[in-house]
This record gives sequence, structure tokens and C-alpha cells, in this order.
Amino acid sequence: MSSHHGHDHSHAVVTEDNAKKLTFALILTTSFLVIEVIAGFITQSLALLSDAAHMFTDAAALAIALVAIKIGKLPADDKRTFGYQRFEILAALFNASMLFVVAMYILYEAYQRFSHPPEIQSLGMMIVAAIGLLINLISMRILFSSSKDSLNVKGAYLEVLSDALGSVGVIIGAVVIYFTHWMWVDTLIAVLIGFWVLPRTWILLKQSINILLEGVPEEIDIEKLRNDLLNLKDVESIHQLKVWAITSKNVHLTVHLYAPQADHNALYREALEILSHEHGITEMTLQIENDECLAQSHCQPNSNHKEHLHDHDGHSHQHLG
Repeated sequence: MSSHHGHDHSHAVVTEDNAKKLTFALILTTSFLVIEVIAGFITQSLALLSDAAHMFTDAAALAIALVAIKIGKLPADDKRTFGYQRFEILAALFNASMLFVVAMYILYEAYQRFSHPPEIQSLGMMIVAAIGLLINLISMRILFSSSKDSLNVKGAYLEVLSDALGSVGVIIGAVVIYFTHWMWVDTLIAVLIGFWVLPRTWILLKQSINILLEGVPEEIDIEKLRNDLLNLKDVESIHQLKVWAITSKNVHLTVHLYAPQADHNALYREALEILSHEHGITEMTLQIENDECLAQSHCQPNSNHKEHLHDHDGHSHQHLG
């Protein structure tokens, strides 16, 4: 017996809400980006240019996240039976990669500047950074709630957060330079921004790669899940347990249950209850078998036949020699 179960959970509504938030944040970010880039060159502040670089990746991240949502809404077809939802993860991976490259560039530029710090216009630097901080705080407030449910939005949120902290660093640096004329503080702030961003970039990169490699989602305790399935009534063994995620919140499971004495319908309902309520998995394929050889999917075909077909409870299993 093979059964499939799944729920939509108003994914379209959440996606549309995310798109509106991202659009508003993108307008705010892009509006300020041009001002900050120009101001960075005028004031000769590497910290401000570092902040502007992050602001640019913010804008790119928001734009990519929006495109990912639009593409992700495309329906499944014969070539992509899961649809285009995974594009969200590709977008998150690209955002993390961009952040990493920007952080590396800032660290390199800072190394170059330590020996010859340029003259910094601290007052202009401070004003621009303060405006940038305000823009980032507004964007963060807009994106925060959705960042918990979407890895794509989380990537955009992390970039805005890093930029906000960068703006704080730039303001502190500007104040210090204004009163002490220590120009090297600007370079130090830029380096600190780079080092702050890198660990968070690594976390996002690791999460994205784990999903793309079909790894078990971090929120799933695979040992507990396996034990819960084994403890189901009349289940003697389980095989071919696979758990993976299509997107950050869309977890799938397939498993073969060897339960020769079980009432298949009752076992299915019990497994469904445990998987959905205890583990948060609602997309699943459960295959309940009476033959342990079939459950393990490693039967050797009859030597007299090139192709052998088994049929249990209306479900066919084909094994090719």
C-alpha cells in the first residue's frame, strides 16, 4: 500500500505578503543607495563605501528575492514536477555568495589603506550613515516577521541587518574621527564590518547548500523520527527513510514500513498523525509492505525472468534484472 499526503497551508498568501514587503524594502534601499555611493567617494570614507557596498548587495538581494518568489509561483510541469520552488534557495545561495565577496573586498581594501589612510570628511560621513541606518531599520522592521518562514527573505533580512550594523559602525567612526582626527579608525570600522558579516554569511550559505544537497532539515530529529515510526503498532522494521526539503519550510518524507500484520488504513492514519503533529511533516509518501524483501527494495529477480512484478494490496513494484 502506498499513500501520499500533502497540504498547501496557504503558501500563495504568504508568498504574496513576502513580495509586498520585499518590494517596499527594495524601493527604500535603492533610493538611498545612489546617495551613499556618491557620498562615499566625496568623503573618501572606506567605512561609508563598505556600507554602500552592503547597501548594493541589499538591493540586489531584495531584487533577487522578489524574482525568486515570482518564479517560485510558476506551476509544476512535466519536466519540473516539484515546480520552481527551489529557485528560492538558489537566490539565497547567490545572496550569501555576494555577501562573502563584498566582505573579502572590504578586507583587502582596508589592508591597502592601513599604511596610507586618506583624509576623511567625518561630518558628511556621519550624516549619510545616520540616514542609511534609518532606512535599514525601516526595512528590517518590514522583513522581520517573514524572515522566520522563508530562507529567501531571511537572506535579504540578514543583508539589511548587516548593513544597519555597518551604519552604526560608520557613525561611531565618524564621531571619533571628528574629535580625534584618527583617520585609521575609518579603516578599522570597515574591517570590523567585514568580520561581522562573514559568520552570518557562512550560516546562510550552509543552510542553502544543505537544502540543495537534499540534506535532512536542521529542525528534523531523524533519530526520534525513526524511533517514532518503529514504535507504530505492528511495524516490524522500516527501510528507505528519506527526509529532505524543497524550500526552507517545505519538508518531504518517503519511507517503506514492513508491517505484515497491520491494518494498512489504521497504520497509515497513525503514521500521518505522528509525522504531522510531532515532526511538522505534511508532505509524505508511506509505503506499507507485507513482504520484507520488498520493503527493503533489494530483492533479487527470479533467474528465469528478466522482469519480475509483485503486486501487494493493489500496489505494484517492478524490479528489473
